[in-house]
Amino acid sequence: MINKVKALISRVNKSKDGKVLASNFGYLMLLQIAGYIFPLITIPYLARVIGVEGFGKIAFAAAVVMWFQTVSDWGFNYTATRDVAKNQTNTEKISEIFSNVLWARIVLMLLSFILLMIAITIFPYFTENRNILLVTFLLVPGHILLPEWFFQGMERMKFITVFSLVSKALFTALVFIFIKEKDDLILQPLFMSLGYMICGIVAMYIIVIKWKVRILAPNFKEIYNTIKRSTDVFINNLMPNLYNSFSVVLLGFFGGSVANGLLDAGSKFVNISNQFIMIISRVFFPLLSRRSDKHSVYLKINLTIAIFSSVILFVSAPLIVRFFYTYEFEQAIPVLRIMSLSIVFIALSNIYGLNYMIVKGYEKKLKNITVICSLAGLFLSFPLVYFYGYIGAALTIAFTRCILGLSITYKARKIIFTSLHN
Repeated sequence: MINKVKALISRVNKSKDGKVLASNFGYLMLLQIAGYIFPLITIPYLARVIGVEGFGKIAFAAAVVMWFQTVSDWGFNYTATRDVAKNQTNTEKISEIFSNVLWARIVLMLLSFILLMIAITIFPYFTENRNILLVTFLLVPGHILLPEWFFQGMERMKFITVFSLVSKALFTALVFIFIKEKDDLILQPLFMSLGYMICGIVAMYIIVIKWKVRILAPNFKEIYNTIKRSTDVFINNLMPNLYNSFSVVLLGFFGGSVANGLLDAGSKFVNISNQFIMIISRVFFPLLSRRSDKHSVYLKINLTIAIFSSVILFVSAPLIVRFFYTYEFEQAIPVLRIMSLSIVFIALSNIYGLNYMIVKGYEKKLKNITVICSLAGLFLSFPLVYFYGYIGAALTIAFTRCILGLSITYKARKIIFTSLHN
């Protein structure tokens, strides 16, 4: 066993890709540890201070803004990452990609803000939550300022890790200093946005000043073409919101803030696990864009972690909820158990969808699968949420993730089988 480990280390040291991957994994682990520690610090405190209703209001605003965040991303977090990974040594091409994506995201952000203001004007429930929606929307320009997709494409996970640590540390400190009562709940998304913006300014300095990447003047024809080329991936990213974020919004209308608070509390730790799986996906994506033969290694790592996380969260759900939340969150236990079952299927979607079908150029096939499954989840959400409240919302999200993950896996395996026998 020791000899095998030594041989593996030796192969990694001799391989340039291996060294980059090992370095990125090191930063990945640090990032994930931080991803666990900071929420574990803030969740019990916020649960006591703002309560289940406050959790629900924050969850509702986050679900709404997630739609606009997806619009401003427009699939660039995959297509632009892939393009940057393929042109890492071409500074001119990198500047062109970076500029077009930056301007495209700004245009999409402005359109998103107009849509949000229209929604606030038309829908009473949006009007009632106007302030927290507007403050939460600041996350959109914060994400634009901090272009994680660019650092991922350059395979410099160190910067993503450092910025994430600084952002989370700043957010955590501000939460404990300023959030003292229920009415302070609006400060939670404000502090989160502030962390992104501060780190984003530093990130722009590194990219433009240190790395000499030029921000070119906006060319509207190029902006249009940039958006057009990523439309299939955008639709693929947007569609899950039809059953995911929409279930939260629908629950807000039918069940109110308390029901949303229970759903959000039960989903927190599942979301943390999914973030870990997504980070692994992001680490491998640039490498797989160049070396698709490494997909089997990625599959084994990601699927093993997903199964382990799912089992742990399902078994320990009562302990987790009772330890990190107050007694009013007790009903979140079945939500956590239901949602924990979806972790494996999220991993399958990443393994065979994002990190195989997109890498191989099958964006349209992936989009079609995602559209069909997401529409099924949308139709399913109405009766389940209406009759079963937050449990129905959890069932909608978990079941749709299941059929989506299995459908993507089936299609990708079919493509692999066909390519091997042609």
